Amino acid sequence: MSLTIKNFNKPLTHLASFHEVVRFFTPNWFAVTMGTGVLALVLAQGATPDSFVMTLARLLWAINIALFSVFTLLYLGRWLLYPQEAYKIFEHPQMSMFLGTIPMGLATIINGFISFGLPLFGSLAVDIAHQLWRIDAFLAIACGIGLPLFMFTRQSHQLSSMTGLWLLPIVAAEVAAASGWIVAPHLSDPAQQQTMVIFSMVLWAFSVPVALSLLAILLLRMALHKLPPVALSATTWLALGPIGTGSLGMFLLSQQSTLLASNPIFEPFSQVISGFGWIMGILLWGFGAWWLLLALGITGHYVKQGIPFNLGWWGYTFPLGVFTLATFKLAQLTAFPFFSILAIALLILLSGIWALVMMKTTRGAWSGKLFFAPCLQESKPINNEPEEKLL
Repeated sequence: MSLTIKNFNKPLTHLASFHEVVRFFTPNWFAVTMGTGVLALVLAQGATPDSFVMTLARLLWAINIALFSVFTLLYLGRWLLYPQEAYKIFEHPQMSMFLGTIPMGLATIINGFISFGLPLFGSLAVDIAHQLWRIDAFLAIACGIGLPLFMFTRQSHQLSSMTGLWLLPIVAAEVAAASGWIVAPHLSDPAQQQTMVIFSMVLWAFSVPVALSLLAILLLRMALHKLPPVALSATTWLALGPIGTGSLGMFLLSQQSTLLASNPIFEPFSQVISGFGWIMGILLWGFGAWWLLLALGITGHYVKQGIPFNLGWWGYTFPLGVFTLATFKLAQLTAFPFFSILAIALLILLSGIWALVMMKTTRGAWSGKLFFAPCLQESKPINNEPEEKLL
Protein backbone atom coordinates (compact mmCIF):
# COMPACT_ATOMS: atom_id res chain seq x y z
CA MET A 1 0.00 0.00 0.00
CA SER A 2 1.62 3.24 -1.18
CA LEU A 3 0.77 5.32 1.87
CA THR A 4 3.31 6.88 4.15
CA ILE A 5 3.58 9.38 6.99
CA LYS A 6 6.34 11.71 8.04
CA ASN A 7 7.19 9.50 10.99
CA PHE A 8 7.57 6.35 8.83
CA ASN A 9 10.79 5.89 6.84
CA LYS A 10 10.24 2.30 5.82
CA PRO A 11 7.48 0.40 4.00
CA LEU A 12 4.41 -0.30 6.10
CA THR A 13 3.69 -3.82 7.25
CA HIS A 14 0.26 -5.29 6.60
CA LEU A 15 -0.78 -4.63 10.21
CA ALA A 16 0.55 -1.09 10.13
CA SER A 17 -1.15 -0.52 6.80
CA PHE A 18 -4.48 -1.53 8.30
CA HIS A 19 -4.02 0.89 11.18
CA GLU A 20 -3.16 3.65 8.74
CA VAL A 21 -6.28 2.90 6.73
CA VAL A 22 -8.28 3.39 9.92
CA ARG A 23 -6.39 6.56 10.79
CA PHE A 24 -6.91 8.09 7.35
CA PHE A 25 -10.46 6.90 6.80
CA THR A 26 -12.81 9.81 6.09
CA PRO A 27 -16.59 9.98 5.52
CA ASN A 28 -16.29 10.76 1.81
CA TRP A 29 -15.99 6.99 1.36
CA PHE A 30 -19.71 6.75 2.14
CA ALA A 31 -20.32 8.42 -1.23
CA VAL A 32 -19.42 4.99 -2.66
CA THR A 33 -22.46 3.51 -0.89
CA MET A 34 -24.66 6.33 -2.16
CA GLY A 35 -23.71 5.70 -5.78
CA THR A 36 -23.85 1.91 -5.53
CA GLY A 37 -27.14 1.92 -3.65
CA VAL A 38 -28.89 4.28 -6.03
CA LEU A 39 -27.79 2.23 -9.04
CA ALA A 40 -29.32 -0.87 -7.44
CA LEU A 41 -32.60 1.00 -6.90
CA VAL A 42 -32.65 2.35 -10.45
CA LEU A 43 -32.00 -1.09 -11.93
CA ALA A 44 -35.01 -2.42 -10.02
CA GLN A 45 -37.37 0.02 -11.75
CA GLY A 46 -39.58 -1.99 -14.07
CA ALA A 47 -37.45 -5.13 -13.82
CA THR A 48 -39.33 -8.41 -13.42
CA PRO A 49 -38.66 -10.35 -10.18
CA ASP A 50 -36.81 -13.24 -11.88
CA SER A 51 -34.92 -11.23 -14.48
CA PHE A 52 -31.15 -10.91 -14.71
CA VAL A 53 -31.43 -7.16 -14.12
CA MET A 54 -33.28 -7.69 -10.83
CA THR A 55 -30.73 -10.28 -9.75
CA LEU A 56 -27.95 -7.80 -10.50
CA ALA A 57 -29.80 -5.12 -8.55
CA ARG A 58 -30.14 -7.42 -5.52
CA LEU A 59 -26.44 -8.24 -5.73
CA LEU A 60 -25.50 -4.56 -5.78
CA TRP A 61 -27.78 -3.94 -2.79
CA ALA A 62 -26.08 -6.76 -0.85
CA ILE A 63 -22.65 -5.41 -1.79
CA ASN A 64 -23.79 -1.98 -0.67
CA ILE A 65 -24.80 -3.30 2.75
CA ALA A 66 -21.37 -4.90 3.10
CA LEU A 67 -19.58 -1.70 2.05
CA PHE A 68 -21.64 0.44 4.41
CA SER A 69 -20.95 -1.95 7.29
CA VAL A 70 -17.20 -1.98 6.62
CA PHE A 71 -17.04 1.79 6.24
CA THR A 72 -19.01 2.26 9.46
CA LEU A 73 -16.61 0.02 11.38
CA LEU A 74 -13.58 1.80 9.92
CA TYR A 75 -14.92 5.25 10.76
CA LEU A 76 -15.96 4.22 14.25
CA GLY A 77 -12.47 2.73 14.63
CA ARG A 78 -10.95 6.07 13.72
CA TRP A 79 -12.98 7.81 16.41
CA LEU A 80 -12.03 5.17 18.98
CA LEU A 81 -8.32 4.95 18.15
CA TYR A 82 -7.62 8.53 17.01
CA PRO A 83 -10.34 10.69 18.59
CA GLN A 84 -8.36 13.94 18.54
CA GLU A 85 -7.51 13.57 14.87
CA ALA A 86 -11.05 12.49 13.99
CA TYR A 87 -12.45 15.55 15.75
CA LYS A 88 -10.51 17.83 13.41
CA ILE A 89 -12.98 17.07 10.63
CA PHE A 90 -15.43 19.58 12.12
CA GLU A 91 -12.94 22.35 11.40
CA HIS A 92 -12.27 21.36 7.79
CA PRO A 93 -14.47 23.37 5.40
CA GLN A 94 -14.64 20.65 2.74
CA MET A 95 -14.24 17.26 4.40
CA SER A 96 -16.84 18.04 7.10
CA MET A 97 -19.51 18.36 4.42
CA PHE A 98 -19.11 14.66 3.60
CA LEU A 99 -20.62 13.70 6.96
CA GLY A 100 -23.92 14.16 5.15
CA THR A 101 -23.11 11.17 2.94
CA ILE A 102 -23.52 8.80 5.91
CA PRO A 103 -27.32 9.14 6.30
CA MET A 104 -27.77 9.33 2.53
CA GLY A 105 -25.84 6.09 2.04
CA LEU A 106 -27.98 4.49 4.75
CA ALA A 107 -31.15 5.66 2.97
CA THR A 108 -30.30 3.60 -0.12
CA ILE A 109 -30.09 0.50 2.07
CA ILE A 110 -33.43 1.31 3.71
CA ASN A 111 -35.12 1.68 0.34
CA GLY A 112 -33.54 -1.60 -0.73
CA PHE A 113 -35.24 -3.42 2.14
CA ILE A 114 -38.54 -2.47 0.51
CA SER A 115 -37.48 -3.10 -3.10
CA PHE A 116 -35.46 -6.29 -2.47
CA GLY A 117 -36.01 -7.34 1.13
CA LEU A 118 -39.78 -7.82 1.08
CA PRO A 119 -39.72 -10.94 -1.14
CA LEU A 120 -36.86 -12.37 0.93
CA PHE A 121 -37.79 -11.49 4.52
CA GLY A 122 -41.44 -10.43 4.44
CA SER A 123 -42.63 -8.20 7.27
CA LEU A 124 -39.20 -8.42 8.93
CA ALA A 125 -37.78 -6.32 6.10
CA VAL A 126 -40.38 -3.62 6.82
CA ASP A 127 -39.54 -3.65 10.53
CA ILE A 128 -35.82 -3.32 9.79
CA ALA A 129 -36.44 -0.52 7.30
CA HIS A 130 -38.65 1.32 9.81
CA GLN A 131 -36.06 1.19 12.58
CA LEU A 132 -33.19 2.14 10.26
CA TRP A 133 -35.27 5.05 8.95
CA ARG A 134 -35.57 6.47 12.46
CA ILE A 135 -31.78 6.40 12.77
CA ASP A 136 -31.44 7.89 9.30
CA ALA A 137 -33.84 10.74 10.09
CA PHE A 138 -31.95 11.55 13.30
CA LEU A 139 -28.59 11.60 11.50
CA ALA A 140 -30.03 13.75 8.70
CA ILE A 141 -31.38 16.32 11.17
CA ALA A 142 -28.08 16.34 13.06
CA CYS A 143 -26.13 16.98 9.84
CA GLY A 144 -28.61 19.58 8.63
CA ILE A 145 -28.27 21.65 11.79
CA GLY A 146 -24.86 20.76 13.19
CA LEU A 147 -22.71 21.23 10.10
CA PRO A 148 -24.10 24.69 9.21
CA LEU A 149 -23.38 25.70 12.82
CA PHE A 150 -19.78 24.57 12.39
CA MET A 151 -19.62 26.52 9.13
CA PHE A 152 -20.77 29.64 10.94
CA THR A 153 -18.61 29.27 14.06
CA ARG A 154 -15.46 27.21 13.36
CA GLN A 155 -14.72 27.19 9.66
CA SER A 156 -13.53 29.76 7.17
CA HIS A 157 -15.52 30.08 3.95
CA GLN A 158 -15.56 32.48 1.03
CA LEU A 159 -18.01 32.89 -1.82
CA SER A 160 -15.22 32.31 -4.34
CA SER A 161 -14.47 28.89 -2.81
CA MET A 162 -18.08 27.73 -2.56
CA THR A 163 -18.93 24.43 -4.30
CA GLY A 164 -21.81 22.00 -4.38
CA LEU A 165 -20.28 20.31 -1.33
CA TRP A 166 -22.23 22.77 0.80
CA LEU A 167 -25.39 20.90 -0.19
CA LEU A 168 -24.36 17.51 1.20
CA PRO A 169 -25.40 18.01 4.85
CA ILE A 170 -28.57 19.83 3.82
CA VAL A 171 -29.84 17.27 1.29
CA ALA A 172 -29.70 14.35 3.76
CA ALA A 173 -33.08 15.31 5.27
CA GLU A 174 -34.98 15.25 1.97
CA VAL A 175 -33.39 11.91 1.10
CA ALA A 176 -34.71 10.61 4.44
CA ALA A 177 -38.11 12.10 3.57
CA ALA A 178 -38.24 10.18 0.29
CA SER A 179 -37.32 6.99 2.16
CA GLY A 180 -40.12 7.68 4.65
CA TRP A 181 -42.68 7.89 1.85
CA ILE A 182 -41.36 4.62 0.42
CA VAL A 183 -41.58 2.75 3.74
CA ALA A 184 -44.86 4.26 5.01
CA PRO A 185 -47.41 2.27 2.93
CA HIS A 186 -45.84 -1.00 4.06
CA LEU A 187 -46.41 -0.35 7.77
CA SER A 188 -49.31 -2.28 9.29
CA ASP A 189 -50.51 0.46 11.64
CA PRO A 190 -52.44 3.30 9.91
CA ALA A 191 -51.40 5.70 12.67
CA GLN A 192 -47.73 4.91 12.02
CA GLN A 193 -48.27 5.34 8.30
CA GLN A 194 -49.78 8.79 8.78
CA THR A 195 -47.09 9.82 11.26
CA MET A 196 -44.35 8.84 8.81
CA VAL A 197 -46.03 10.66 5.91
CA ILE A 198 -46.42 13.87 7.94
CA PHE A 199 -42.96 13.73 9.49
CA SER A 200 -41.43 13.10 6.06
CA MET A 201 -43.16 16.26 4.86
CA VAL A 202 -41.39 18.10 7.67
CA LEU A 203 -38.05 16.56 6.66
CA TRP A 204 -38.63 17.60 3.04
CA ALA A 205 -39.34 21.18 4.10
CA PHE A 206 -36.36 20.99 6.48
CA SER A 207 -34.11 20.53 3.46
CA VAL A 208 -35.44 21.65 0.09
CA PRO A 209 -35.95 25.41 0.72
CA VAL A 210 -32.44 25.69 2.16
CA ALA A 211 -30.98 23.68 -0.72
CA LEU A 212 -32.73 25.88 -3.30
CA SER A 213 -31.39 28.97 -1.53
CA LEU A 214 -27.87 27.56 -1.74
CA LEU A 215 -28.37 26.77 -5.42
CA ALA A 216 -29.20 30.41 -6.12
CA ILE A 217 -25.99 31.47 -4.38
CA LEU A 218 -24.04 28.77 -6.22
CA LEU A 219 -25.22 30.12 -9.58
CA LEU A 220 -24.10 33.59 -8.53
CA ARG A 221 -20.74 32.23 -7.40
CA MET A 222 -20.12 30.50 -10.74
CA ALA A 223 -21.10 33.63 -12.66
CA LEU A 224 -18.78 35.87 -10.62
CA HIS A 225 -15.86 33.51 -9.97
CA LYS A 226 -16.24 30.97 -12.80
CA LEU A 227 -16.06 27.21 -12.36
CA PRO A 228 -14.36 25.39 -9.45
CA PRO A 229 -10.90 23.86 -10.02
CA VAL A 230 -10.85 20.86 -12.32
CA ALA A 231 -10.18 18.51 -9.38
CA LEU A 232 -13.58 19.54 -7.98
CA SER A 233 -15.41 19.14 -11.29
CA ALA A 234 -17.84 16.53 -9.95
CA THR A 235 -19.21 19.03 -7.41
CA THR A 236 -21.12 20.73 -10.22
CA TRP A 237 -23.32 17.62 -10.39
CA LEU A 238 -24.17 17.73 -6.68
CA ALA A 239 -26.79 20.40 -7.30
CA LEU A 240 -28.80 17.84 -9.27
CA GLY A 241 -29.12 15.80 -6.05
CA PRO A 242 -31.54 18.02 -4.09
CA ILE A 243 -33.51 18.82 -7.25
CA GLY A 244 -33.89 15.17 -8.29
CA THR A 245 -34.60 13.97 -4.75
CA GLY A 246 -37.04 16.81 -4.22
CA SER A 247 -38.92 15.88 -7.40
CA LEU A 248 -38.95 12.16 -6.54
CA GLY A 249 -40.16 12.96 -3.03
CA MET A 250 -43.06 15.03 -4.32
CA PHE A 251 -44.16 12.29 -6.69
CA LEU A 252 -44.05 9.81 -3.80
CA LEU A 253 -45.99 12.19 -1.55
CA SER A 254 -48.64 12.56 -4.26
CA GLN A 255 -49.08 8.80 -4.21
CA GLN A 256 -48.93 8.32 -0.43
CA SER A 257 -51.33 11.16 0.39
CA THR A 258 -54.13 8.56 0.24
CA LEU A 259 -52.78 7.16 3.51
CA LEU A 260 -54.04 10.33 5.20
CA ALA A 261 -57.60 9.98 3.91
CA SER A 262 -58.69 7.56 6.67
CA ASN A 263 -57.95 10.18 9.35
CA PRO A 264 -60.81 12.72 9.73
CA ILE A 265 -58.28 15.41 10.63
CA PHE A 266 -56.16 14.93 7.51
CA GLU A 267 -58.85 13.73 5.09
CA PRO A 268 -59.86 17.24 3.86
CA PHE A 269 -56.24 17.92 2.88
CA SER A 270 -55.32 14.60 1.26
CA GLN A 271 -56.44 15.63 -2.24
CA VAL A 272 -54.73 19.01 -1.89
CA ILE A 273 -51.51 17.30 -0.82
CA SER A 274 -51.77 14.92 -3.78
CA GLY A 275 -52.14 17.78 -6.24
CA PHE A 276 -49.40 19.81 -4.60
CA GLY A 277 -47.01 16.86 -4.78
CA TRP A 278 -47.79 16.30 -8.45
CA ILE A 279 -47.27 19.95 -9.43
CA MET A 280 -44.11 20.41 -7.37
CA GLY A 281 -42.69 17.14 -8.69
CA ILE A 282 -43.16 18.26 -12.29
CA LEU A 283 -41.68 21.71 -11.65
CA LEU A 284 -38.64 20.34 -9.83
CA TRP A 285 -38.12 17.72 -12.53
CA GLY A 286 -38.01 20.48 -15.16
CA PHE A 287 -35.50 22.39 -13.05
CA GLY A 288 -33.46 19.21 -12.76
CA ALA A 289 -33.51 18.72 -16.53
CA TRP A 290 -32.05 22.20 -16.95
CA TRP A 291 -29.31 21.50 -14.42
CA LEU A 292 -28.54 18.12 -15.95
CA LEU A 293 -27.92 19.69 -19.35
CA LEU A 294 -25.83 22.42 -17.72
CA ALA A 295 -23.78 19.83 -15.80
CA LEU A 296 -23.16 17.87 -19.00
CA GLY A 297 -21.90 21.02 -20.70
CA ILE A 298 -19.66 21.92 -17.76
CA THR A 299 -18.27 18.38 -17.66
CA GLY A 300 -17.46 18.60 -21.36
CA HIS A 301 -15.51 21.77 -20.60
CA TYR A 302 -13.58 19.98 -17.83
CA VAL A 303 -12.86 16.90 -19.97
CA LYS A 304 -10.85 19.05 -22.36
CA GLN A 305 -8.54 19.91 -19.43
CA GLY A 306 -8.28 16.34 -18.16
CA ILE A 307 -10.04 15.43 -14.90
CA PRO A 308 -7.81 13.75 -12.27
CA PHE A 309 -9.51 10.92 -10.41
CA ASN A 310 -10.50 11.27 -6.77
CA LEU A 311 -13.33 10.02 -4.57
CA GLY A 312 -15.26 13.12 -5.56
CA TRP A 313 -16.06 11.34 -8.83
CA TRP A 314 -18.83 9.55 -6.92
CA GLY A 315 -20.56 12.91 -7.08
CA TYR A 316 -21.47 12.02 -10.67
CA THR A 317 -23.50 8.97 -9.61
CA PHE A 318 -25.98 9.71 -6.82
CA PRO A 319 -27.37 12.99 -8.24
CA LEU A 320 -27.83 11.37 -11.64
CA GLY A 321 -29.33 8.32 -9.93
CA VAL A 322 -32.03 10.20 -8.00
CA PHE A 323 -32.93 12.22 -11.09
CA THR A 324 -33.24 8.95 -13.01
CA LEU A 325 -35.52 7.57 -10.29
CA ALA A 326 -37.65 10.71 -10.56
CA THR A 327 -37.79 10.22 -14.35
CA PHE A 328 -38.93 6.61 -13.96
CA LYS A 329 -41.60 7.75 -11.51
CA LEU A 330 -42.70 10.48 -13.92
CA ALA A 331 -42.94 7.93 -16.73
CA GLN A 332 -45.07 5.71 -14.49
CA LEU A 333 -47.43 8.55 -13.52
CA THR A 334 -47.85 10.00 -17.01
CA ALA A 335 -47.45 6.92 -19.23
CA PHE A 336 -45.64 9.15 -21.74
CA PRO A 337 -43.20 7.09 -23.88
CA PHE A 338 -40.73 10.00 -23.95
CA PHE A 339 -40.09 9.80 -20.21
CA SER A 340 -39.70 6.01 -20.36
CA ILE A 341 -37.11 6.24 -23.13
CA LEU A 342 -35.29 9.04 -21.32
CA ALA A 343 -35.26 7.07 -18.07
CA ILE A 344 -33.68 4.06 -19.78
CA ALA A 345 -31.07 6.30 -21.45
CA LEU A 346 -30.21 7.84 -18.07
CA LEU A 347 -29.95 4.34 -16.55
CA ILE A 348 -27.44 3.33 -19.23
CA LEU A 349 -25.43 6.50 -18.60
CA LEU A 350 -25.52 5.94 -14.83
CA SER A 351 -24.40 2.32 -15.20
CA GLY A 352 -21.43 3.31 -17.36
CA ILE A 353 -20.33 6.06 -14.97
CA TRP A 354 -20.69 3.76 -11.95
CA ALA A 355 -18.60 1.02 -13.58
CA LEU A 356 -15.83 3.48 -14.46
CA VAL A 357 -15.75 5.13 -11.04
CA MET A 358 -15.91 1.83 -9.15
CA MET A 359 -13.01 0.46 -11.19
CA LYS A 360 -10.88 3.51 -10.47
CA THR A 361 -11.89 3.49 -6.80
CA THR A 362 -10.95 -0.15 -6.37
CA ARG A 363 -7.59 0.49 -7.99
CA GLY A 364 -6.97 3.59 -5.86
CA ALA A 365 -7.98 1.82 -2.64
CA TRP A 366 -5.65 -1.09 -3.42
CA SER A 367 -2.74 1.27 -4.04
CA GLY A 368 -3.56 3.19 -0.86
CA LYS A 369 -3.46 6.68 -2.34
CA LEU A 370 -7.17 7.26 -1.69
CA PHE A 371 -6.72 6.83 2.06
CA PHE A 372 -5.84 10.39 2.92
CA ALA A 373 -7.36 12.77 5.46
CA PRO A 374 -6.96 16.42 4.37
CA CYS A 375 -7.88 17.54 7.90
CA LEU A 376 -4.54 16.10 9.10
CA GLN A 377 -2.12 18.74 7.85
CA GLU A 378 0.97 16.91 9.02
CA SER A 379 0.34 13.82 6.85
CA LYS A 380 0.33 13.52 3.09
CA PRO A 381 0.19 10.74 0.48
CA ILE A 382 3.42 9.54 -1.02
CA ASN A 383 2.74 11.24 -4.35
CA ASN A 384 2.12 14.61 -2.60
CA GLU A 385 -1.06 15.38 -4.49
CA PRO A 386 -2.94 18.54 -3.41
CA GLU A 387 -5.69 17.79 -0.93
CA GLU A 388 -8.50 18.95 -3.21
CA LYS A 389 -7.51 16.16 -5.62
CA LEU A 390 -8.13 13.58 -2.93
CA LEU A 391 -11.65 14.55 -1.93
